[in-house]
Amino acid sequence: MKFQMIHENYNVLDLDKSKEFYEKALGLTEARRKEAPDGSFIIVYLKNEESDFELELTWLRDMERPYNLGDCEFHLAFRVDDYEAAHRLHEEMGCICFENPSMGIYFIQDPDGYWLEIVPAR
Repeated sequence: MKFQMIHENYNVLDLDKSKEFYEKALGLTEARRKEAPDGSFIIVYLKNEESDFELELTWLRDMERPYNLGDCEFHLAFRVDDYEAAHRLHEEMGCICFENPSMGIYFIQDPDGYWLEIVPAR
């Protein structure tokens, strides 16, 4: 058997704010969406041309409080071809939440508190 990873889901409180963040910070754009007939949820799949992998953002109409992400010990990693330019962009956006210079990586945080690791191409 062969398994291929196809997407990861993040639940978000403000879908438009999250889509704007992911497009500006990581170049991800909406590939498709699913909407419940009763309006109770919207699922948006984001991707770019670098991979078939998608980030699934799920908005739930009845969620009125921020999601509890525990200790944020999980994350999604992105390899970038121009690490310095990415770092400058994320500094300007004010979304860098942790840096590890000895490992040559840093993390950004999305509007809902999810951590995203930024790794240089090696």
